[in-house]
Amino acid sequence: MYILGINAWHGDASAALLKDGEVILAIEEERINREKHCAGFPALAIQACLDQADITISEVDHVAISTDPSANLKEKVSYSLKRLTRIHRMLWDRMSKVFRSKDLRQVIAEHLEVPESDINAEIHRVEHHVCHLASAWYPSSFRKAALLSLDGMGDFVSAKWGYADEKGIRITGQVEYPHSIGYFYTALTQYLGFPKYGDEGKVMGLAPYGKPVYMEPMRKVLKSAPGEKIGLELGLEYFRHDSEGIQMQWDDGPPQVGKLYSDELEQLLGFPPRKPDQPLEQAHKDIAASLQLRVEEVVLEMLNRLAEQTGCQQLCMAGGVTLNSVLNGKIRKNTPFRELYIHPNAGDGGTSLGAALQVQQELTGDGVGTVSLPHAYLGDSFSGAEISEALSEKGIGTEPLDEAELIDKAAHAVAEGKVVGWYQGAMEWGPRALGSRSIIADPRREDMKDILNARIKKREKFRPFAPSVLAEYTGEYFEDDYPAPNMLMVYPVRDEKREEVPAITHVDGTGRLQTVHRAYHPRYYDLIDRFRELTGVPLVLNTSFNENEPIVHTPQQALDCFLRTRMDVLVLGDFFLEKETVAETELAETGQIRIS
Repeated sequence: MYILGINAWHGDASAALLKDGEVILAIEEERINREKHCAGFPALAIQACLDQADITISEVDHVAISTDPSANLKEKVSYSLKRLTRIHRMLWDRMSKVFRSKDLRQVIAEHLEVPESDINAEIHRVEHHVCHLASAWYPSSFRKAALLSLDGMGDFVSAKWGYADEKGIRITGQVEYPHSIGYFYTALTQYLGFPKYGDEGKVMGLAPYGKPVYMEPMRKVLKSAPGEKIGLELGLEYFRHDSEGIQMQWDDGPPQVGKLYSDELEQLLGFPPRKPDQPLEQAHKDIAASLQLRVEEVVLEMLNRLAEQTGCQQLCMAGGVTLNSVLNGKIRKNTPFRELYIHPNAGDGGTSLGAALQVQQELTGDGVGTVSLPHAYLGDSFSGAEISEALSEKGIGTEPLDEAELIDKAAHAVAEGKVVGWYQGAMEWGPRALGSRSIIADPRREDMKDILNARIKKREKFRPFAPSVLAEYTGEYFEDDYPAPNMLMVYPVRDEKREEVPAITHVDGTGRLQTVHRAYHPRYYDLIDRFRELTGVPLVLNTSFNENEPIVHTPQQALDCFLRTRMDVLVLGDFFLEKETVAETELAETGQIRIS
């Protein structure tokens, strides 16, 4: 039985394919069409899933899309009736997206250029937040768990919670439009001069540079639910979406979100919004710190009440807000939850897989153990022959190395301070590079952040770089040793280790770590282990393999990024490429880079 899951007409459009409960492929449209956070319909991702399975769309039994026009209909009608005299452009934009899903069979046929009669699948529309919860629950391996989904908005809801066991998911509460912790974070992100979709992660990185001196106004803008209830509320006077509506763009290309905050927010904070080209002042950093702390306060309070309600020590989370790794790293210390599972693609991209998993459960009755996801390497991979062809197209002649020599040369390059592109195996599912499409560097060099930004990344200096640490050494370097295989946790680096690994230690003494397990990615594990043998340090700096673009997908894209940047080494499958030393003047004059 083939089940195709789709996230369409929303940020991070994606597709995922299950065969009898096994993930064949899960991939976001941006990796193929190279448009960051691409919205619209994921036609290329769908075709990639079909190609991986070597089937046609006519052989798919079920299609699940992660939105349901009929969900929360009573709440939608009630909200609209109270505001008949107002124009809610944003709400209608979102509804038009949803209505298009009613003709999904026709849309699929048009985008795949096949007759509509070829679409034999049964169509399932699954509520957005149920997809988030399903993406976290069914792969978790827990027998029972509390569930929480948090994001901007989906199917008129911004948060949903409950619990799950062998009978499946049970919903016990939700937060409805216009209240949203995701809108809170996005509005303040815009206010701080970061207007692009997905810029919230930048503000999370900026927060440690400030002090939370704006907590009083933040508590007016975002409030906890009253009494002992689970939930949250916005101070709506500080937002535009409820009173005026805002324009949003969810068709092809990167999503566009209009200004969420109102003039009242400027009056509350006491100074005007920052423009993107203006310098960051201390007040901006303090707002970021206050924003981050307020999100932590509200979510941790929700989680404590959820733990009391469910009696669970296991927690499953998804939704864009749960990509906040600083918050995630504080859950075990500040709530009764001892075990966590956060879906590796926790944002809306992950809802395609969540939709497929939920339909799988409804069809088979499998409440737990529907699918095993111990790692995030669910994307496609390329053969040695395909990599050789990519090298030949660039006119690069080189021979593959055996495993031991390849790892040894790569580890020596990292230890020598070289910047190494690392392209291996199946691509990661989600926003984090986890050792398949990564750039690797020496964490011991204090100047490595500046080197990476100058040579390749060209991003804001306040943004940290992440460590990949051998799992068994986690507690030796970090104050918590709970596994974080998908780089969704931030832990304090132990005081005595901070000077040893300055390149991955953020200004507040923390690191957003990836714990590396040999069973899930043996070649990456062996690279770090060889680096440990050479240096005594069982971790490396790991950042995504890209340059202001989506993470590289194909061998050709990896080569292009390697050749146009000042990366020193590329380990491309079994091939080891190293640039010859070229004088900066020659490089500037010729634009050429020689490969040894």
